[in-house]
Amino acid sequence: MSAKDSMAKEYFADNARFADLCNNILYGGREVILPENLKERDTTEVLTALGLDKKTIAIQKMRDIFKNASIKYTGKSYVVLIGVENQSDIHYSIPVKNMFYDVMAYGNQVKETAKKHRKEKDTATSDEFLSGFTKEDKLIPVITITVYLGTKEWDGPRRLSDMFGDVDEELLPFIPDYRINLLAPREITDFTGFRTSIRQLFEVLQNAYDKEKMQEVLQNDEKFSNVDRETVEAINLFAGTDIDIDEKEEVIDMCKAWEEQKNEGREEGREEGRIRQAKITALKLQKKGHSIEDIAECVDFDEETVKKWLVS
Repeated sequence: MSAKDSMAKEYFADNARFADLCNNILYGGREVILPENLKERDTTEVLTALGLDKKTIAIQKMRDIFKNASIKYTGKSYVVLIGVENQSDIHYSIPVKNMFYDVMAYGNQVKETAKKHRKEKDTATSDEFLSGFTKEDKLIPVITITVYLGTKEWDGPRRLSDMFGDVDEELLPFIPDYRINLLAPREITDFTGFRTSIRQLFEVLQNAYDKEKMQEVLQNDEKFSNVDRETVEAINLFAGTDIDIDEKEEVIDMCKAWEEQKNEGREEGREEGRIRQAKITALKLQKKGHSIEDIAECVDFDEETVKKWLVS
């Protein structure tokens, strides 16, 4: 597992961040899913099937994050299973990948229900016995959210039909489609619905390709003056920044750290320019017959350094 995969799983597995992410995608930022109503589920999906040789085949897949969400909304209570798949790169077959996860989750529900009926021997008809599922049995809905943590624009498929070639239009109504639930930072138009620091992560990812825009975001959003350590680490990893993190600090002022980093960059740039110009001058003076001692004094560098320049 790559460093980005590990970081993303650990970061979004936090219930507060997970709820914030889900509320923005599923409820337009309304605080409907609460952190305390989330429960971890096994991320391993195993589905068994009968092969052509009549031997049982076990198919196993590992989700990134999978939680059971109890939702109380509009006077009713609901239960839904929510999975999050993190993508640091664009995945050009993501509809198939996510659809497979969802199918396995539903398949496992049917399998567990059938197992329960076999144990209790409570199916009323032969149809129910063969199905392993009765008319009264219900499935828990499964939602998979894809979080794209790259800085480029998403140009991958958003539904299964995007992966098809030419298809007879008369056949389309008979072909089931599958749409992914995608969160891509470059497509977010309003960050105010986010209640946790994932807002800062997504804002930086949206503007990472443009340093001037990044500077503007950091200066105009006061929330960047108080960012938790884990989010700054995620920003450094996914956006490619190099914000300095003091090992003793749990909260970082990103505005200040960014400005200090920029100033250090200017100083490094000035120093590099001074050295480059000194080398050019040293070579010119050498051609004119000046001694190492004279050249070193003229360019304001020690003699050993000047010797290395002239030899290389």
